[in-house]
Amino acid sequence: MMPASRDRILTTHVGSLPRADRLQKLMAARESGEATDGKALAGEIRKAVAGVVQKQTEIGLDIIDDGEQSKAGFVVYVGERLGGFEPLPGARTKFATSKECRAFPDFYHGAHSGTQPPRVASRGPITYAGHAQLKTDIENLKSALAGAPHVAAFMPAASPASVEGWQTNEYYKSDEECLFAIAEAMREEYEAIVAAGFFVQVDDPRLVMQYMLDPDASIDATRKWAALRVEALNHALRNIPAEKIRHHTCYGINMGPRVHDLEMRHIVDIILTIRAGAYLFEAANPRHEHEWRLWEEVKLPEDKTIVPGVVTHTSVLVEHPELVAERIMRFAGLVGRERVIAGVDCGFASTPRAVPEVHESVVWAKLQSLVEGARLATRRLWQRI
Repeated sequence: MMPASRDRILTTHVGSLPRADRLQKLMAARESGEATDGKALAGEIRKAVAGVVQKQTEIGLDIIDDGEQSKAGFVVYVGERLGGFEPLPGARTKFATSKECRAFPDFYHGAHSGTQPPRVASRGPITYAGHAQLKTDIENLKSALAGAPHVAAFMPAASPASVEGWQTNEYYKSDEECLFAIAEAMREEYEAIVAAGFFVQVDDPRLVMQYMLDPDASIDATRKWAALRVEALNHALRNIPAEKIRHHTCYGINMGPRVHDLEMRHIVDIILTIRAGAYLFEAANPRHEHEWRLWEEVKLPEDKTIVPGVVTHTSVLVEHPELVAERIMRFAGLVGRERVIAGVDCGFASTPRAVPEVHESVVWAKLQSLVEGARLATRRLWQRI
């Protein structure tokens, strides 16, 4: 079952956490095509997973993961796990032609850390070929969790829509056929994560970013686009109990103006059709914090939980625990304290080659504030003052 805040507000985060310098350098070298010692890299990853799990438990986080220490990026990693793709050198990222970049070209010129590396093209049947890598990730996390105090553990995996946006279809008769082929391939990863005893978190930023990324997209066209992607995702999740699934969507790792973010009111009904037990979304950054009021009108299904971001990746300011508590209590007052888990807007580490916008020391300070704020909210919501 999905963990519930029955006697206190539980805490979690989105997935990616800072990597140690040595691991980051080894992974960056591998990504650049340099010769690397595979055994040394594997050892550093194991050590990093153990370290990041220990750090999460020391801080007091309840629902934790491996920090995505083995992955080159939340979606880029599938390049090593899906067959049928070939590199597409020189491909221009869609962010370069987005509404946001066109509106603020001087700001984004050479400054955006969240852009993707060159994409790939599907030039053959898309299949899942990442069994060995996934097995290693599962073993590393299980080993690190042994004896570590925690309520539950999750493992992130890219959504079909996110994988689709990272590639170009050159094999299938239609983009829809390609999308469902991706969904069927990723199904194997989702199911293996749950079979290992973890919750699967589907990372799906593309779902809400499409409107910003497509310079000509209207709200109606975006909703139609999103509905098909949710259909594909539900197809991939069909064999997994909904209570074992967390769905995360966000607007990307990006400290920018963000005036073209899709408003939650335009997409929340579609999100709630995703067969998941918990929904993670941005709620702490200044562009979206006001959207908590949406839940005055939106009815959350009785068997679902929300995990609003109550600390953000869009600022290096460390939120005061009192503010974190206030944010938690807003949502608890609308959907019920048992159906709120305190989370984070987005992940804190993109690719090994990117310069993080939030320094490692600040990340852990933010997560500490998250835990402290949840404790304050617990005392007030359960009247333990």
